[in-house]
Amino acid sequence: MAVANSPGNGILICSSGLAAGDRRYLLRQVKPRAPPHYSGPTRFLKHSVQKRDNLRHVFIADAVDSTQPSSSISSDKAIISDDEFSLAKVSFGVIGLGVGSTLLSYGFGAYFNILPGSEWSAIMLTYGFPLAIIGMALKYAELKPVPCITYSDAQILRETCATPILKQVRNDVIRFRYGDEQHLDEALKRIFQYGQGGGIPRRNAPILQMIREEVTQDGKYCLVLVFDAKALQLSDFEKRREKIASFFGPGITAEVGKGENDLYEVRLISNTLPQSTV
Repeated sequence: MAVANSPGNGILICSSGLAAGDRRYLLRQVKPRAPPHYSGPTRFLKHSVQKRDNLRHVFIADAVDSTQPSSSISSDKAIISDDEFSLAKVSFGVIGLGVGSTLLSYGFGAYFNILPGSEWSAIMLTYGFPLAIIGMALKYAELKPVPCITYSDAQILRETCATPILKQVRNDVIRFRYGDEQHLDEALKRIFQYGQGGGIPRRNAPILQMIREEVTQDGKYCLVLVFDAKALQLSDFEKRREKIASFFGPGITAEVGKGENDLYEVRLISNTLPQSTV
């Protein structure tokens, strides 16, 4: 006797026998009887699904509530993009190298009659060579500008509350410079006294990473200088706080703090209060 499952929620019992060389099959479908009160797993499944749906609604509600404060904060402090064109934001090394290389390439091509304009080849070679050399020199000595984050409320106060020195510092670090090892090199040299008694080695000098313009809680303009200084401690900045205020002053207050990834912030706060309009 062989037993096999049927596709209709039952069992097929097959019995076989031999009678006069013929095989007879008797198929009988037996339906399983469900035990009484078989609603326990069903009730548990419904309860689990209902509990899961309730938790999902709670999580969605919490996620919506948590996103509301961030939108209000971003709307209060909008970041202003600096899209104003200025020659100070253009790399003269790239321009010189590009123009010089173009003149040299075309000049050689015209000189060997590969390109038209052989009568101008001497002029292009004469001016292209020095332009390419100057461009390479400027590119080698180039110091790229640092990123600047400006909030909308700080931009409004910059013209009226920022001191001339703070404006100059901002303009100097957001443009290309040539011949300097790093931004604010002279200022950092005097403040940290490289290689002198009580100073720090030059190899441990802080490196300016970015600047930020913001407004303090009492409504004052603040220029934040963010430095990378892995070899220094917060105490190295704190004991030079008065010297920092004196160098970038007058009319400012200096504060220092430490952020993440060995980044230190020097906050130059202008003492000029915004004038209230009547």
